Amino acid sequence: MKVGMIGLGVMGMPMLQRLCGSGHQVSVFARRREVGEAAGQLGASAVDSAAALAAEADLLIVCLYSDEQVRELLLGEAALVDQLRPGSVLVLHTTGSPQTATDIAARAAARQVQVLDAPVSGGPHNIAAGELTLLVGGEAAALDRCREVLGAYASPILHVGPLGAGQKTKLVNNLLFAAQVKLAADASRLLQELGADVNASLAAITHCSGDSAVLRMAQRSGSVARLQQSAGAFIDKDRTTALALVETLGLDPGCLR
Repeated sequence: MKVGMIGLGVMGMPMLQRLCGSGHQVSVFARRREVGEAAGQLGASAVDSAAALAAEADLLIVCLYSDEQVRELLLGEAALVDQLRPGSVLVLHTTGSPQTATDIAARAAARQVQVLDAPVSGGPHNIAAGELTLLVGGEAAALDRCREVLGAYASPILHVGPLGAGQKTKLVNNLLFAAQVKLAADASRLLQELGADVNASLAAITHCSGDSAVLRMAQRSGSVARLQQSAGAFIDKDRTTALALVETLGLDPGCLR
């Protein structure tokens, strides 16, 4: 299977490293020359344009930062969706609106292209270990076609429903994550005001009923403040997207707001 990748950033580059290390034939498009050269050092082939990449790939993996970037790439002026190889699979790793995946799939159907929304949970260290979590929405048969490729960097790969279900699951997860970060920050403040050793107390709580993934991530980061600093941009972006979706649908996010 010919694999194409667009989006070689903090997450995309380690994905590419795992793909090449697993023996997959991967081509990439990168706007910056140095990124293309780095991809070449990993064993990937660089192509001159996104359109050329889309036309040759059996599986095109898109891992851009924002939903807006995905829409611009695939549905904007360049309309990359119209260049996709007929019969191929498009995997969208970017966390964004479920409507984006739906809009892309509607247009891709004319070329018999199957679309999977597959937002990720985890970071570069999870990719390096082959343990990134994928939350996949779309046809199960399409996922089966590319499961081996995605398995180079992801486990578990969770099929959570039809197209858009991956984004919905990830957005609610990130609302919950944001709420837990806020709780952890308040807990740190309260411990400090009580005169306790904040780090020692939070480390102890990870062995109690108040434990959470956020507390354990804060331990690895060194403090809740450092976790907020490192993950803040992603938290804010995804929280905004999630609340916009909820508001559009007239739903109540409750305490997840």
